[in-house]
Amino acid sequence: MGSNCEIESMGSDHQERRRVGLIYDERMCRHSTPDDEDHPENPNRIKVIWDKLNASGIAQRCVVLDAKEAEDKYLALVHSKYHIDLIKNISSKKFDSRRNKTASKFNSIYFNGGSSEAAYLAAGSVIEVAEQVARGKLDSGFAIVRPPGHHAEESEPMGFCLYNNVAVATSFLLNERPELGIKKILIVDWDVHHGNGTQKMFWKDPRVLFFSVHRHEFGSFYPGGDDGSYTMIGEGPGTGYNINVPWENGRCGDADYLAVWDHVLIPVAKEFDPDMIIISAGFDAAIGDPLGGCCVSPYGYSIMLNKLMGFAGGKIVMALEGGYNLDSLANSALACVQVLQQHKPVTGSSEAYPFESTWHVIQAVRIHLSSYWPTLGDRLPEKVISKRTPQIDISSSDSDGEHENGVILVEDLDTAAEDVIETLKNLQVNENCQGQATAVSPSWRSDLSKIDIWYAAFGSNMNKSRFDCYIEGGQLEGMRRRCVGSMDKSQPKEIMWKTFPHRLFFARDHTATWGPGGVAFLHPESDIQEKTYTRLYKITLEQFNDVLLQENVLSDDMTCPLFDLTFLHTIETEKCISVELVQRGWYHNVVYLGKENNIPILTMTCTLSDIENFKSGKFPVNSPAKAYANTLVKGLVQGKQLSEAEAIAYIEEASTKPL
Repeated sequence: MGSNCEIESMGSDHQERRRVGLIYDERMCRHSTPDDEDHPENPNRIKVIWDKLNASGIAQRCVVLDAKEAEDKYLALVHSKYHIDLIKNISSKKFDSRRNKTASKFNSIYFNGGSSEAAYLAAGSVIEVAEQVARGKLDSGFAIVRPPGHHAEESEPMGFCLYNNVAVATSFLLNERPELGIKKILIVDWDVHHGNGTQKMFWKDPRVLFFSVHRHEFGSFYPGGDDGSYTMIGEGPGTGYNINVPWENGRCGDADYLAVWDHVLIPVAKEFDPDMIIISAGFDAAIGDPLGGCCVSPYGYSIMLNKLMGFAGGKIVMALEGGYNLDSLANSALACVQVLQQHKPVTGSSEAYPFESTWHVIQAVRIHLSSYWPTLGDRLPEKVISKRTPQIDISSSDSDGEHENGVILVEDLDTAAEDVIETLKNLQVNENCQGQATAVSPSWRSDLSKIDIWYAAFGSNMNKSRFDCYIEGGQLEGMRRRCVGSMDKSQPKEIMWKTFPHRLFFARDHTATWGPGGVAFLHPESDIQEKTYTRLYKITLEQFNDVLLQENVLSDDMTCPLFDLTFLHTIETEKCISVELVQRGWYHNVVYLGKENNIPILTMTCTLSDIENFKSGKFPVNSPAKAYANTLVKGLVQGKQLSEAEAIAYIEEASTKPL
């Protein structure tokens, strides 16, 4: 849209500002839902950014480039012929009668008559900005494009994405324009969702360092699965050049992201020494985003970007990905363009500390990658990781395609960061803290320490040494992380064994604690044809809360009970209660199994909806890894329930018998 502006027209202070290119084209707004129904990925997303940049006077001080459609030969660098043909023709009249049906075959995708043109313009525009920066005609640039791209895979559009815009531009520079001297590219994906498509396209390529920080929650957050795990580090010559920082929870904000920058991204970037940085600039981790559920402020984005400006001579290309709160999207984009122009962050401050779960993730990433990046080998000082913010859980959506009530919406984004920080500092929750926030009774631990329950362990916790990790802290051989332990580290008052008529099975394909392989689940509903061995630990309700927290969020921050006396009194009739505050974990469904000596027996497992997803194949069913299976075998043998051969056969049957 428009013609190239002369750089000299940028104003009298153009020597102080860097030459920043912008691309925006209203033709990309023609991609919309077929019947104009509401959708988070809509034309207003790029309009509000363009309007904000013009209203602030920033756009007038930039070099405005013409959008260009990508050529098929460049798209073919990362996409299959089938994929290119599909996107090229999907808006043609021959697809009118089956366009919606075709879209329904993909994950979170819609098509209309403007989709093909918009997709070609989005990919071509990122190529155009990247080439101008590589040639030195621009210092940096921002492609304000849609549809977004980082979920699009070689032969599959998904997650609102049609072509993988950033991957196309990256491959273009490396493979089609070697004379420009761009031999190493750092891709930084700060969209709240994992850039699964981009990751796969450079999985074996050491010329591309792909870095993604995203909500993951052990594979339960969109796009789901284990692609976004920190153990996914590349393959062959690309091993070590794929870095994922997977959040275990929502609500991560400036402090969490900047901790990752300081302790993972920046040290590795110094070693990698890129020739250019391309940012998959999704702003759905921003405050108030209806899909992201995180709390990054415009100031936070400006600091993240400014920290990257010291690399590659400031050759940075930003390509818009997600971002669905129009106010936070526009303000965050404006803050970033200001950094590109002036090489300094916007005015602001952030006083909060990272969550403890953030430090867990950072340390796990550093340990896993330290053999490839020696700078990550040093252990972080205790004085650094001891600074943390209490964990407050707020519900948000699991996927790109869903909305959820209860999301924080902030009108005044200038004060949003301070509001969130103040909330995290001061908010405490009442004893039934599944919903509203009110004053909490400081005596809840004392109250629950007087109540005994039986905790029924059917998985690795059948091994007493493993269960001790949840009480005393530490880790067992085969575990990849240590447990923080309970507040009350007293041993169980009594231990016994009991079988229950419930189905034992193994599912998931990776966990943070045990690595690749399935882990044990108990079907919430009873079945007289089934028999599962459980080890019962008589512990306090306070300790049960601590175990429940650690099973789900790898944390010891708890300002209120997850499972209180009200729940204890009602679970006998309700049979199971899904604990909302840890609902992103896999073991948040507390199930009542009866009583022993008039004391309730409780266990924790997945929900019935998870069972249906396991049956349908949406979530993987998988045999346990050797270390995990050995832990179960030892528990059964040491507990004198089964011989070693019987225990192995018991686990084998549970692993192979269809649900």
